[in-house]
Amino acid sequence: MKVILKIRRFNPERDRAPWWGYYQVECEPTDRVLDALNWVKWYQDGSLAYRRSCAHGICGSDAMRINGRNRLACKTLIKELGNRITIEPLLGLPVIKDLVVDLEPFMKHYRSIMPYLVNDDPPPATERLQSIAQRERFDDTTKCILCAACTTSCPAFWARPDYIGPAAIVQAHRFIFDSRDHGAEERLRILDAPSGVWRCRDIYNCTEACPREIQVTQAIAEVKREILRRRG
Repeated sequence: MKVILKIRRFNPERDRAPWWGYYQVECEPTDRVLDALNWVKWYQDGSLAYRRSCAHGICGSDAMRINGRNRLACKTLIKELGNRITIEPLLGLPVIKDLVVDLEPFMKHYRSIMPYLVNDDPPPATERLQSIAQRERFDDTTKCILCAACTTSCPAFWARPDYIGPAAIVQAHRFIFDSRDHGAEERLRILDAPSGVWRCRDIYNCTEACPREIQVTQAIAEVKREILRRRG
């Protein structure tokens, strides 16, 4: 099938403003959007810029806006979209070139919630054990691949880039409810702020956008409840 890709292009070294490039590609219905982008770059316009790595939905590097929704190009099939496909960079982050955005603001929020295990107890002779129930408590939020699809689908983040964003809260949730971790109080203090969890308006864009099907809005609600519980 013939597919027309409408790609938002921008090269800050040359362009004063973004523009649309149109490319015709021959695809199979089971091809992925990433396959079509590769064809354009390899055979039509080598200047096209986009991120890609594993091509299996694990690294999260090829998140972009496809037909108005945040998706991973490597997981989105052509047959799901039809023969006219619009591709844009993620919203809310500075564009470096074409479909490549500057992830540093996103990663800054991620680093702010201490995304690592905090435990100063002497290490045990073996691993730090957990029950099945303890592990299940935070299992869903361990699936995050930091693709930024959830945060850049959030209107609150578009309006206020200082909002810590869904992905950072998901990462905090993963440690706050981990029975081995001792850093929950500090993380909850960071999130209990005007730019923290309270800026979430429960729009559910983040949950819809997550390629790992994490219940993002639910995780944010659980963090809110935990803050209120500890306030007493």
